[in-house]
Amino acid sequence: MKFLKYSVLLGLVIGSFACTTDFETINTNPNAPIAVQPSLLLRQVIYDYGDEMAYEGFVAGNLLGQYFTAIDFNLFDRHSLMEPQFGGNPWPVIYTNLRDNELILDQVKTNTALAVYEGPALIMKAYLTMALTDIFGNVPYSEALQGADGQVTPAYDEQEAIYTGTDGILAVLDQGIAAIANYQGSIPLQGDLLFNGDLAGWTRFANSLRIKALVRISDRVNVAGQLQTIYAAGNYLQTNDQNATFDFNDGQPNNFRMANLRAGDFNLFIMSETMEDILVNLNDPRRAVWFRPFGNDPTQSQYAGLLNGPDASQTSISVADYSLSGTIFRERTGDLDANFLTAWETHFLLAEAAEKGLLTADAKTLYERGVAQAFDYWQTELPADYLSTGPAAYGATGANKLEQIITQKWLANIVNGYEGWIEYRRTGFPALKTIAASLNNNLIPVRMPYPTEEAALNPANYNAAATATNGNSINSRVWWDN
Repeated sequence: MKFLKYSVLLGLVIGSFACTTDFETINTNPNAPIAVQPSLLLRQVIYDYGDEMAYEGFVAGNLLGQYFTAIDFNLFDRHSLMEPQFGGNPWPVIYTNLRDNELILDQVKTNTALAVYEGPALIMKAYLTMALTDIFGNVPYSEALQGADGQVTPAYDEQEAIYTGTDGILAVLDQGIAAIANYQGSIPLQGDLLFNGDLAGWTRFANSLRIKALVRISDRVNVAGQLQTIYAAGNYLQTNDQNATFDFNDGQPNNFRMANLRAGDFNLFIMSETMEDILVNLNDPRRAVWFRPFGNDPTQSQYAGLLNGPDASQTSISVADYSLSGTIFRERTGDLDANFLTAWETHFLLAEAAEKGLLTADAKTLYERGVAQAFDYWQTELPADYLSTGPAAYGATGANKLEQIITQKWLANIVNGYEGWIEYRRTGFPALKTIAASLNNNLIPVRMPYPTEEAALNPANYNAAATATNGNSINSRVWWDN
């Protein structure tokens, strides 16, 4: 018995010693990967962001931008933005994809054989960061994504520095373009859902994104020289076959996720009154793509919208009285794209710059090219007189040309994340309406609030950022909007 007792004790000691000396080796599965290949990460970042933000665009961005009206479960449509329901929480979407994208850049730093991924990953970093700061304003950036190094409470960077700093959006885009130009290897870029491995496509995308960033900050920074240089070189998204987009499918698993919602949930989103007024004024045939006729009756072509933000508890609303969202968002999502950036948006940005005198170019030509490309993108024939005799004709009957440019860009950007709302905040176009039952004192929000998790997980830095935005107010303008 004494021998048995000592044997057990010795076994426990040896077991304890083994657990402390070889713990990692013993508990590591030799058949499981410890790092994800950059091709899989790139595919994941592109698909996840495109899928998530197209959904966010439908259920949240399109309410803020007044494309759709939500008729129930609609606190977000009434501008109570701290209470997302179907959507309205882009913070984790963007940061998750920024984190995964950073893993690609980390692998590139330690393995020169993966250099082909550096340029696209830098361009995606700039793209995702731009979406983040345009929605929220000041955000964690320079100290973000360093949790593995122990930095779990990052400071919030000023938006001006995020755009124009030495490691800001514009600088990172330049770095991405340079990395592609300097790449001398033979390993192809894999996992590329946007350009199928074509590095020239990534360079065009980066230059269009530079145009977009420069126009966005043009009220605060002199950007004319940079815009002229990019325009003169011509190496940006020029045609729709160069667009930074990927196609959804008609069926699962890669269809637009609104197709998978219950019909009752999908039908909560109907045409807004703002959209109805603009489409009627322009006699725009794209209404048949984006919406269904009044009463969902395909035999007639009447469309009806509802003012955003109704109080569903006080108002009886029948979906039969209004236009439901179009079949492209549910029954035929194979015709729908996840839209990162397009030739038509680029031409509208250039038209705006030319009209403002920031660019020496013909604004009318750029505008008309953008309109034609936007109609083509939405698979709609451009009426022969649309750009010549109607209200869409450039400068027709004293029309505000900037308003025409931005309105056409707003229309084509339906379901593209938060873009329509962001551009409204920057330009004031198109004129959005005071909503029916506002929970924000009849004000249209000009930023999204930081999520409540930040107050719990990063309190000191959150409190400083909240103070800078008047208590995390949705009415506190971001830097480029001041």
